[in-house]
Amino acid sequence: MAQAVKELWPDVKLAIGPAIENGFYYDFDKREPFSTEDLEKIEQRMQRIINQDLPLRQSVLPKNEAIALFKELKEDYKLELIENLPDEKISIYKTGDGFVDLCKGPHAESTGQIKAFKLLSLAGAYWHGDENNAMLQRIYGTCFASREELAQHLQNLEETQKRDHRKLGTQLDLFNIYHEAAGAGLVFYHPAGAMLRKNIEDYVRAQHMKRGYDFVMTPNILKGKLWEMSGHAGYYRENMYYFSVDQEEYAVKPMNCPGHMLIYKSKMRSYRDLPIRFFELGTVYRQEKAGVLHGLLRVRGFTQDDAHIFCRQDQLQAEVMGVLDFVFSMMKDFGFTEYEIELSTRPEKFIGTVENWECATEVLQNSMKNKNVSFHINEGDGAFYGPKIDIKLKDALGRSWQCATIQCDFALPERFDLTYVNEQGENQRPIMIHRAILGSVERFIGTLIEHYAGAFPLWLAPVQVMIIPIKDSHQAYAQKVKENLQGQGLRVIIDARNESLNKRIREGTLQKIPYLLVVGDREVSSGQVSVRKRQAGDQGNKTIEDLSSQLQREIALKE
Repeated sequence: MAQAVKELWPDVKLAIGPAIENGFYYDFDKREPFSTEDLEKIEQRMQRIINQDLPLRQSVLPKNEAIALFKELKEDYKLELIENLPDEKISIYKTGDGFVDLCKGPHAESTGQIKAFKLLSLAGAYWHGDENNAMLQRIYGTCFASREELAQHLQNLEETQKRDHRKLGTQLDLFNIYHEAAGAGLVFYHPAGAMLRKNIEDYVRAQHMKRGYDFVMTPNILKGKLWEMSGHAGYYRENMYYFSVDQEEYAVKPMNCPGHMLIYKSKMRSYRDLPIRFFELGTVYRQEKAGVLHGLLRVRGFTQDDAHIFCRQDQLQAEVMGVLDFVFSMMKDFGFTEYEIELSTRPEKFIGTVENWECATEVLQNSMKNKNVSFHINEGDGAFYGPKIDIKLKDALGRSWQCATIQCDFALPERFDLTYVNEQGENQRPIMIHRAILGSVERFIGTLIEHYAGAFPLWLAPVQVMIIPIKDSHQAYAQKVKENLQGQGLRVIIDARNESLNKRIREGTLQKIPYLLVVGDREVSSGQVSVRKRQAGDQGNKTIEDLSSQLQREIALKE
């Protein structure tokens, strides 16, 4: 692709072009922006290069020779990369007798081995990801071993676009982010979205009550000194919002853990009290760069289903295993059964002792082994205060979404001087588990929207039943049916607009409401409703009692 661009626009400068999970991209410095028509030209030139079956050859040059070569080519970005490389030997690749690029490789033996590719989209990208640097133009593409695989991938991409939670959020009137009026990355839930969120949070609270968690609530602003004590000021300050009150520094909380530690420390704790499990649906705010904000998936204000478990060392593994069971149980109810799991280990910058880090890492590892959970090691990506397990959900299209996290922490109880009285009457330090199951409620809602393409299961749907009276004379009966179903806890609306029956049915279908009930003369006289179930279609007439029983069974089974 880079060769094709240089052949078409010789003055363009090359930046970087790595392979990524589902394809590749390349960043270019070009005075005029690329257009979608330009992508077609580039594809045609790429195909010509492929048809020539040009060999791809590697050369390894001394650093000074590589610098001289790319100076001659006037490739400033490549020069900067080479000058910053510690290696004294630099790998380059040449295509045929012409195009040269800086790359470690490996590559295909020749361009003719490329069988199926497609350029997908254009985007802007700052050099080195720094907004103070030049804005480059990025071309994304993908490549497969066969045209059949490419066609399947492109079909999946088309389905992905249909499921985009930002598009469906507008279509289903769930949420909006009023960038200009209120600010970027701040979510406004409309009635349907607020109801969806309430359904999720009610379920989450009930599940925590079943498992012996104590509910707490903590302030949204806390003194700056507290964040120094926790270590967040040293490791996370650039992501926090600071301000002054009465000439003292405060910060909006980016996390809930310091507040939970203050509650733990509010009174003497005994070994008999442990484990103590504090849970909070805590709203936090973080400074995210505008360029990374993305619908509900990356926002500046969000709510975590956050819990902190304080336990003895002999309880630690059982608690971690209990959290794993909790995650898998809840995710099954939400319709997720496949996962990718990572164990992230000690980063370069950390607090606490190496010995405690190794102990905590071993506990997390053994907990997953005891649960027969497959995982891989993500070296050096732990939180600054402890190792962690990250659980990524697989959605209906096989995509991964970051969800639950379980973090083992010996360091913060030390920093906050948390203790409990052990069997010998001595003060001892508890171990702390940070854990969230949904992660961010906002991100999880975005994940759910895309997983279900907005067609939520009955138990989650903001509106479960829509009643459509055929004529004005049927509205009184429709209201009676609504009150009956609402009395049983169901979420019901009536569409009595002066529109045709077919249009109202079509719009109810587009709103992905699970059940549409049509009532006319026959239904009024028989005391029944005509039932249409989403995707299954016409279900015939049912009594209110039979329909209600059916709905309650479906809700109980989380279908």
